[in-house]
Amino acid sequence: MNSTLTLRNGDLLCDIKPELGGSIAGLWLGADPVLSSVPGDQMQTVRQSASYPLVPFSNRIGHGQLQWAGTSHPLIKNFEPEPHTIHGVGWQRPWAVLESTEQFALLSFEHKADASWPFDFDCSQAFKLEAGALEMTLSITNQSPVAAPVGLGWHPYFPKRSGTEVQFSATGRWEMGSDKLPTHRVAHPGLHQTLELLTVDHCFDGWGGVLTLRDSVMRVRVSSALSHLVVYTNPQRDNIAVEPVSHVNNALNLMAQTGTAGGDLGVVVLQPGQTYSCEMRIDVERAL
Repeated sequence: MNSTLTLRNGDLLCDIKPELGGSIAGLWLGADPVLSSVPGDQMQTVRQSASYPLVPFSNRIGHGQLQWAGTSHPLIKNFEPEPHTIHGVGWQRPWAVLESTEQFALLSFEHKADASWPFDFDCSQAFKLEAGALEMTLSITNQSPVAAPVGLGWHPYFPKRSGTEVQFSATGRWEMGSDKLPTHRVAHPGLHQTLELLTVDHCFDGWGGVLTLRDSVMRVRVSSALSHLVVYTNPQRDNIAVEPVSHVNNALNLMAQTGTAGGDLGVVVLQPGQTYSCEMRIDVERAL
């Protein structure tokens, strides 16, 4: 069964697909899409979704080899022909519905160590639709008998409209090699420009916690206490991915390769039974 949960509050409507990666099919303000949206009953795969959760890591783990605690763990390469393991496991697994009302939904996902990720964990995802805003919370608990690394985030896509402008502050940007893995960090102030000619596929750190998108239809404000932000678009795409995340791309392997402290890369290590949580909020209003 591939069901849709629909949340409503005033002019805002949100369709959620628990069995398709606990993803959001769409978010609309009236008839206008806030996220790059498809009606829930028309969504067939997670790659059609407006947003999906990133758990227990974001972006790529290089060449499907996780380096952790002196051990190399081979991981399934889960998005062919991508040569890396990407975006965690939560987006490709069904989530259970624990609670659902007209303006709130709580989902859960339990993972047992396998070839996709070698540590046990459980995770919950909450959606709260307020007047003019969608608030999301992700929580993960380490259910392994050993300390385990975790990362969380979201992968929302926003539509490009004529004249759409993006703005956010940061302190650094991670440059990438041709293999789409980070090579080094450079100082960077963030972005403030229109999207038509923008080409970007980077993780920014020192993110100020707020990103705005403005066009003639609406103003969208994405906010989170997470300090890393992955931004992806180019002139050929009709959307922009704006991803609040907890760590740098390929952070776990960068730790092993460079000896960089995990905290500098955003890596969180949970002891058995410990929990890590984060939030993201999308505020939207009509353009004046």
